[in-house]
Amino acid sequence: MSEEKDTQETVPAGPSCENPEEKKEDKYEKFCFMCRRPESRAGRMIELPGNIHICADCMQKSFDTMQNSNLNYQDLLRNLPPNVGMIDLSALRNQIPPDPKLKKQKEEKKEAKKEFTIKDIPPPHKIKEKLDEYVIGQEQAKKIMSVGVYNHYKRVFAPADSDVEIEKSNMLMIGPTGSGKTYLVQTLARLLDVPLAITDATSLTEAGYIGDDIESVVSKLLAAADNDVKRAEHGIIFVDEIDKIAKKKNTNQRDVSGEAVQQGMLKLLEGSEVEVPVGANSKNAMVPLTTVNTRNILFICGGAFPELSEIIKERLNKQSSIGFQADLKDKYDEDRNLLQKVTVEDLRNFGMIPEFLGRLPIIFSLESLTEDMLVQILQEPRNAILKQYRKLLEMDEVKLEFEEGALRAIARRALEKDTGARALRAIIEEFMLDIMYEIPKDDSIGEVVITREYVEHTGGPRIIMRGQEVPLLGAQS
Repeated sequence: MSEEKDTQETVPAGPSCENPEEKKEDKYEKFCFMCRRPESRAGRMIELPGNIHICADCMQKSFDTMQNSNLNYQDLLRNLPPNVGMIDLSALRNQIPPDPKLKKQKEEKKEAKKEFTIKDIPPPHKIKEKLDEYVIGQEQAKKIMSVGVYNHYKRVFAPADSDVEIEKSNMLMIGPTGSGKTYLVQTLARLLDVPLAITDATSLTEAGYIGDDIESVVSKLLAAADNDVKRAEHGIIFVDEIDKIAKKKNTNQRDVSGEAVQQGMLKLLEGSEVEVPVGANSKNAMVPLTTVNTRNILFICGGAFPELSEIIKERLNKQSSIGFQADLKDKYDEDRNLLQKVTVEDLRNFGMIPEFLGRLPIIFSLESLTEDMLVQILQEPRNAILKQYRKLLEMDEVKLEFEEGALRAIARRALEKDTGARALRAIIEEFMLDIMYEIPKDDSIGEVVITREYVEHTGGPRIIMRGQEVPLLGAQS
């Protein structure tokens, strides 16, 4: 009986013969030994002895390195000294940290990105209508961007055998700080559902110097496209603070962060193939390279160009100093939108080289924000900041209102800071802090009205209880 029992216990039945450890391991992704990418990003792994896995990119890179070296590996193996063998891969495995436990995603949950086609690009008037929902004012700028983007993607999908070659519609956007340059580009990319990379020109330097290489902007775009090269090649790159790489005047040193960066960007703007690292999270990471063609990438450059208005004013004053236009000379000093009169010659005098400007055929300026525009920005866009705060207080079942005088006071304070629309949130955060802190304490509060006195620190908000009105917060000190 005991022998039969032992025999029955040792005989596996059906599915129970599966090794639980193997089943458990199959739930987790394999990681490349060299670049540390999971198989969901690097593709199927090549398995080596010692439970080591290498992705196809790294294996190919290793073969290329061996092939390009001068070593004869057959002779090397033949002439090994006595008692010397090959590397013990299992010992090598023990010297690296364990792989992270990253669970595999179910295949059915992964949705393939729809291929980008010309049908996905709405006509200019539709693009502008969408921009109007998020961006207040800047009518001319929105119209120029809508047409430029539409023409750019028509060029991308134009037949390759066409006898007419359409030039790229790269743009140069000029506008004071806080006028909405970055926000316009972000909104545009979101509406078109294309990857967007934003970089600061002040961090760029000529290759070989401390700072980011010029090609790093393409690497950022590839990362924004989830390392999908085809999608990245239809994306948008926004280079902010472009005025900071103007050619330095009266300098005897090499201009590695000015004119040299402009020269280095020429090929990118026009269209060239760039080798960039895939999935690198550090500058010197050992990761495989891939090639991205910038021919169909839309480049938008933006900057405040603070001294440009003086250059424009000087040119206009020369033109108006003779004849009946002489009486207009003093008006340029008070012209808030002087940048809209910019010419290519003005930008050359500022320090932008002609070759660089030639690759940015669409040049336009944004308007300076007025008090009325700031009041509109506070409440009219789809994701206006006041709507956000109202939504937050709605969750506490409290209504939030702003008096017209309060809105005007906020706009005036923002103008004084001279940082445009970005000052609005900081101002509102300042006086909403106490309200957001106090409201959850009392369930009987039904409505909060922000007054001009509260914004100007001379009084408090009106707190309306459910059925009566009493002051809750006093004047701020």
